[in-house]
Amino acid sequence: MNNKKIFAVAIVALVVLVGASSVVSAGLFDFLGGPNLDGQEVNLAAAASLKNVYDEKLIPMFEEKYPGVKVTPTYASSGDLQTQIEGGLGADVFMSAANKQMNKLAEEGLVDNATNVQFLENKVVLIVPADSNSTISSFEDLKDVNGTIAIGDPESVPAGQYAKEALTNLGIWDAVESKLSLGTDVTAVLNQVAQGSADCGIVYSTDAKSTDDVKIVCEAPEGSLNTSVIYPVAMLKDSKNPEAAQAFLDFLQTKEAKDVFVEYGFAIHE
Repeated sequence: MNNKKIFAVAIVALVVLVGASSVVSAGLFDFLGGPNLDGQEVNLAAAASLKNVYDEKLIPMFEEKYPGVKVTPTYASSGDLQTQIEGGLGADVFMSAANKQMNKLAEEGLVDNATNVQFLENKVVLIVPADSNSTISSFEDLKDVNGTIAIGDPESVPAGQYAKEALTNLGIWDAVESKLSLGTDVTAVLNQVAQGSADCGIVYSTDAKSTDDVKIVCEAPEGSLNTSVIYPVAMLKDSKNPEAAQAFLDFLQTKEAKDVFVEYGFAIHE
């Protein structure tokens, strides 16, 4: 084959490639047979403790991989999100900081159980302000605190539920209950301690590591929690964009996404 013929073949191949790309961007199935997600939206309902990792890294990564798809997050305590979903929040994907909320929605038939994955793990830690001279060195020391102890509201905030569980199992809940300041989500607890309006607080390890305004005293003692801190994720049955939602769930399972979660202090549940 002479040079002119080689050049002609190359031009044809290029035109075919560009044409295929144009078909994809036009909103049709791509030449590999997969659905085009252009114009779709993933409405993500995620626990407040996931805000940093999603906003700073994972949502931009996903939107770069799927330029036609927009991810719109809603962050709150898992209990609040459960209530919103039950009330008709148009979410496609729910990621909870505990199984309790996910299981409740599943019982109500609102979760696509085929997509429900036990995904991440976190740690519960005791924190104080970064500039604190506090002598607190353990959870047991909380019974002697004269000031305020910030935790999430155990009625709706998984971090607060874990905090109450640990304090109860350690036998000091009754001694600290009157000192508690209950936050609407774990971020509110973190801010109370960071700003010095609480002497100490109980949050997730990932939250504590997200700011230099607090320091970790210790992790919840071994055996003080009945279960590991698990973050499940699933698609909701009434998802308006199931293909985009599935693409998002698949993306979370990639090594690149998992590496980002680990970078932010989470562990991948095996």
